[in-house]
Amino acid sequence: MFKLGLTGSIGMGKSTTAKMFAAHGCAVWDADAAVHRLYAKGGAAVPALAALWPGAIKAGAVDRAALREIIASDPDAIHKIERIVHPLVAQDRAEFIAAAPSDILVFDIPILFETGGHLAMDAVACVRVDAQTQARRVLARGTMTAAQFDQIRAKQMPNEEKCAMSDFIIDTDSMETANRQVEQIIQTIKDRQTHA
Repeated sequence: MFKLGLTGSIGMGKSTTAKMFAAHGCAVWDADAAVHRLYAKGGAAVPALAALWPGAIKAGAVDRAALREIIASDPDAIHKIERIVHPLVAQDRAEFIAAAPSDILVFDIPILFETGGHLAMDAVACVRVDAQTQARRVLARGTMTAAQFDQIRAKQMPNEEKCAMSDFIIDTDSMETANRQVEQIIQTIKDRQTHA
């Protein structure tokens, strides 16, 4: 079983690239999707967050907008949230590994290096695209302002650093380029497994 970390800054094309790995038969675990499951009605993070901030829960689920307001007004809130959510995310990931049906597991984690998650991987692939394309993609989603985008980018490790620390680079300027590089990475991993 080969564990490949997939990372890259916001708007670099990570989610689309993760779908390419899945289309080629890799099992993909998505960190953001895991958090969504934990925040959903009946999710494992809901009771602990409700105990700290009852106003952050609406209809039995965590209201992300309310949580963002709490984080904005309380500098320590993000650390409290991480202490609750990170162990639950790790448990979700462990369950995925135990049940995974594939020889190559891909872990789609935006802050892989920032959290030290790369240390648990056999290799890391980083997606990249130029800054103008990145900004255009993020703002086209209509989910955040340019100022919010700049805030997120300022908190994340610069993508050039992520690329420098990675074993593979995937250019997402076109679907064809990205897909070809995904295929090459899978082949390289399969060759390594054959010769291990």
